Amino acid sequence: MLKNHLRRDLQWLKRQARKDRRITAAVLAGVPAAWVRQLPPSDLPAGSPVLLALSLGLLGASCAAWLMSAYFVTRTVRARKEPAEQLRWVSRISRGKEWAFCSLSAYVAWHLLHFVTALVLG
Repeated sequence: MLKNHLRRDLQWLKRQARKDRRITAAVLAGVPAAWVRQLPPSDLPAGSPVLLALSLGLLGASCAAWLMSAYFVTRTVRARKEPAEQLRWVSRISRGKEWAFCSLSAYVAWHLLHFVTALVLG
């Protein structure tokens, strides 16, 4: 009886992980596209060096989080057969999703920084 419950829970975790992997892949595709669309051309904006440092820091944080997420997602390309390996697979997908949303959060913080700066200076 206990074995059936554990098997059912593992199946549910695997279904949820597959859904999370699709969400993570969408976020991983969307964040670089959004950055490319929003970043100005090669000229740097004239302004406060502190604002420039914060902007570049948020860009760097977003890139680092994106790379961590991509690392975890690429480690989950192939599902494993052993139950312990399946739990590691689910865990990697979960960590990849967390890092993808950290990358997205840094992008949103960058937008918020520029919005507040425009309100204060404008």
